[in-house]
Amino acid sequence: MTEEYIVPHTDLTANIVTFCRLLRAHGLPLGPGEQSDVLRAMAMIEIGDHPQFRSALRTLLAKDQPQQAVFDLCFDIFWHQAAEDQSTLPPEPPPPQQQAPPAMKADKRQAPQLSPTADHDPEADETSAAAAYSPTESLVHKDFSGFTANELREVVEIVNMIARALANRVGRRRQRHARRGRLDLRNTMRRNLRHGGEALDLQYCNRKHQKLRLCLLMDVSQSMDLYSHMLVQFIYAFQNAYRNIESFVFSTSLYQVTDLLKNHDFQAVLQAISEQVPGWSGGTRIGASLQSFIDDHGTSLDRRTVVLVMSDGWDTGDIDQLAKAMRTIQNRAAAVFWLNPLCGTTDYQPTCRGMEAALPYIDVFAAAHNLDSLRALGRRLAVV
Repeated sequence: MTEEYIVPHTDLTANIVTFCRLLRAHGLPLGPGEQSDVLRAMAMIEIGDHPQFRSALRTLLAKDQPQQAVFDLCFDIFWHQAAEDQSTLPPEPPPPQQQAPPAMKADKRQAPQLSPTADHDPEADETSAAAAYSPTESLVHKDFSGFTANELREVVEIVNMIARALANRVGRRRQRHARRGRLDLRNTMRRNLRHGGEALDLQYCNRKHQKLRLCLLMDVSQSMDLYSHMLVQFIYAFQNAYRNIESFVFSTSLYQVTDLLKNHDFQAVLQAISEQVPGWSGGTRIGASLQSFIDDHGTSLDRRTVVLVMSDGWDTGDIDQLAKAMRTIQNRAAAVFWLNPLCGTTDYQPTCRGMEAALPYIDVFAAAHNLDSLRALGRRLAVV
């Protein structure tokens, strides 16, 4: 994906206008009024508080659940790209009493700042703004199995950005606290709806100090061929953004690929995995592979570890062994996630023997068939 799709600016006002344009390209009915409301709101919040910044934009620009889903995806993609692009610019001192959101200051990069111009014209800025990222809505929700080669190349950078956003979200997990910590704006607004929106019951949250450890186990058997390329791309990007990960692939046996994924050339990674992993695009023995994981790596499972399995559940091996291994993993780990690409189809039922055996020991069962389903993983991991 090329830079023509997202062109962030050095000025926060211009970035907000461009972000509104991105949302409008995805179907949100936004006009100059909403843009002006957001710009006025910037003077009423602490811009340096990332949750406040995000919540203010979300409240003003997304009016219902479908719009909020589009907003969440676009926000993660646009503002993280804005942060990255600032690293190529010379640092500029921020205006007095203005501070950019923390998510846009990674590695002390200069972040976009709010323009001090009082009589700003959003429509004029939009006319001059470069085009924002605008893949069609159908591409965001399109099943990976139907992607053409050109579409696969086009969404690679989107997958990378989703993985980075997910890593950031997992890294900043917070726990709620009754009386101290940072103000939890979103939960405060939700809890005070019964008071007519008046903030009578303030909610707080503290950062969780223990970082999650993730174990990713991906099925690369023949039945997963239509999804393997994109999901390996996602694991590759995720591991390079979130270091506390061990990655494995399996078909008839388990193979650790953590070190292979550290290569800076993804195509070399893909080739190495396909050549070195026994049974790539072959049969499936999920139970035997999970038992190998327990035998060789089970001592590292604890209540800070989330095990994430990516598989369609088709197992040609011992089903009882699969159930036993899943039970052991669930008893030791903080949570077990199972991402099944077939789960994204409307008529899917987990009736294959492998899936039926695993389901009682799964804490989160979700889809992994398109870009939106990968982004949704962040919300689920953030509350573990």
